[in-house]
Amino acid sequence: MTPSAQSTQPRRSDATRAAILRAARERFAADGYERATIRAIAADAQIDPSMVMRYYGSKEGLFAAAAEFDLRLPDLTSVPPAQLGEVLVRHFLARWEGDETLVALLRAASTNPGAAERMRGIFADQLTAAVATFGSDPALTARRAGLVASQVLGLAFTRYIVRLPPMVDTTPEELVSWIAPTLQRYLTGTPPS
Repeated sequence: MTPSAQSTQPRRSDATRAAILRAARERFAADGYERATIRAIAADAQIDPSMVMRYYGSKEGLFAAAAEFDLRLPDLTSVPPAQLGEVLVRHFLARWEGDETLVALLRAASTNPGAAERMRGIFADQLTAAVATFGSDPALTARRAGLVASQVLGLAFTRYIVRLPPMVDTTPEELVSWIAPTLQRYLTGTPPS
C-alpha cells in the first residue's frame, strides 16, 4: 500500500474510538451515567475494557467525550429585554430537571479535566452566542455570559449534585423569583466602572 493510500484510510485507532463512543452514547442513554459501566460499554463495542481506559482515561472522560449537549437556549431576540433573566432561569431549571445527562456532566466536570473542558465549551459557545444576540461588545458579552453561567452552574451544583436542602426544597417558582433579577442584572445592567 502506498503512503498516500494509507493516509486516506481511517486508522484503526480512529475506528476503535468511534466504536467506543457509539457504544458509550447508547449505554449512557439506556442506563444513565451511574449504572453504565466501562465493562458494558467495552462489551458493546466488542473491545477489551483496557482500550476504553487507554483512550479516555476514566468513565468521566468517556462520558465527556461521548455526550452531545445542546442547551436548547431560547431565541433571546424575541424576548422582551426586561424578561431575559426570568426566561433564562426558567429555561435552565427545565433543562436541568428534565435531562439527567446535564447533571452527569456537571458531576463529571467537578473531578475530570476533560469533562470540565467540555462543560466550558458548551457554555462558552452556546450561552455566549445567545447573549451576543443583544450585545455588541464581544468582551462584555463574554463577561455577561460567564456571570450567567456562574449563577446557573452554582444553582445546578447545589440543587442537583450536593442536594443542599434549602435549594432542593425551594420550588422552581421561588428559584425564578430569587435568581431572575440577578441574571437580569448580569444581562442588561450597566457594568461597574
